[in-house]
Amino acid sequence: MENEFLVDSQYLSEQALAKKHRLETDPSFRKSHMEYLPGMEQIQSDVCEKVMSQVASYDYTHYTAKDVRAALSHPVCSLEDFKALLSPAAEPFLEEMAQRARQETSRHFGNTVYLFTPLYIANYCENYCVYCGFNCYNHIHRMKLTMEQIEKEMKIIADSGMEEILILTGESRSKSDISYIGEACKLARKYFRMVGLEIYPVNTDEYRYLHQCGADYVTVFQETYDSDKYETLHLMGHKRVWPYRFDAQERALKGGMRGVAFSALLGLSDFRKDALASALHVYYLQRKYPHAEMSLSCPRLRPIINNDKINPLDVHETQLCQILCAYRIFLPFVGITVSSRESAQFRDGIVKIAATKVSAGVSTGIGDHESKYSGKETDGEQGDEQFEINDGRSLDRVYADIAAEGLQPVLNDYLYV
Repeated sequence: MENEFLVDSQYLSEQALAKKHRLETDPSFRKSHMEYLPGMEQIQSDVCEKVMSQVASYDYTHYTAKDVRAALSHPVCSLEDFKALLSPAAEPFLEEMAQRARQETSRHFGNTVYLFTPLYIANYCENYCVYCGFNCYNHIHRMKLTMEQIEKEMKIIADSGMEEILILTGESRSKSDISYIGEACKLARKYFRMVGLEIYPVNTDEYRYLHQCGADYVTVFQETYDSDKYETLHLMGHKRVWPYRFDAQERALKGGMRGVAFSALLGLSDFRKDALASALHVYYLQRKYPHAEMSLSCPRLRPIINNDKINPLDVHETQLCQILCAYRIFLPFVGITVSSRESAQFRDGIVKIAATKVSAGVSTGIGDHESKYSGKETDGEQGDEQFEINDGRSLDRVYADIAAEGLQPVLNDYLYV
């Protein structure tokens, strides 16, 4: 399906269009999305080929109700079973899938749901991704927190009771270089038991440095595994290089990270094939690095500043639920995260079935946790958000709501010795 709302120029401000015209002379603009840029590490790995060969041969219209029934009857879900569970033929079996997913979740994760919160420390970006609020042509208020501001934000979050944080930046090496991110990790280690990163992909030695600074795991959104569609959505910048992004998690593991997280942004391309590719990315890397902790998420597009048309309706909640149940059945040991892009009602329901981790007390803006947590306006400068969240509940509220469902909210289960 073509997403007409992703045609960018008519939605850009005059300032953004002027910047676009200046930067179109950049050598990376519309350069081949399969060609590495200088400084990008290339690793020898067969994972990408394995994943994409399976995706290329996947015809989900081929599967029938008989295939779905067979998949649900098998004690171990095979790759072929997983493909059937992702197909349209499985939609009438959602209740049966949910029951099976709930059994697998309970067997491997018990009654627990883990909580974390993101902290955006900068929103400068050098990429031209037409669906993202941080894209370099979007006319927004840019901001980069100082170390003093970062520590203040972290203290506010830690005082709320949160013990796991995910540090995010826009994808700009010039504004948010590795040393800057590393210093933020060192600060985070003072306040949190678990520190995650969602930053631009880097080389193995840089991941090793960030791990030494205190980072435990790395999250990378491939956005879409459809490389042809990817090319039309990422028109400039380092993010345009599809294979370098694909191998980011493996470089992170080679750099010593304890865990890695995977995701496609559902709504950019064929969501069934993107869901298949995301799970297979985990599946093959899990066998190559059995010691590593791995998790999946499947966020959907959300509206962004200056473009409220980026809010696709082609991936409905029932289909999202189907994907999450299929993930759980196929990968019973893998964590599944559901972000605040989804509604409170959906998140409260899916943690009883398949999800094991949710965010709370979320803001995708820069430097606004004081005002968010106190409920009062502050004098401090704030940067614009990446996208609109759908569930803005505080940690206390999410904690209470999860407990009310008969589940056990967990802030941390990792001990350093």
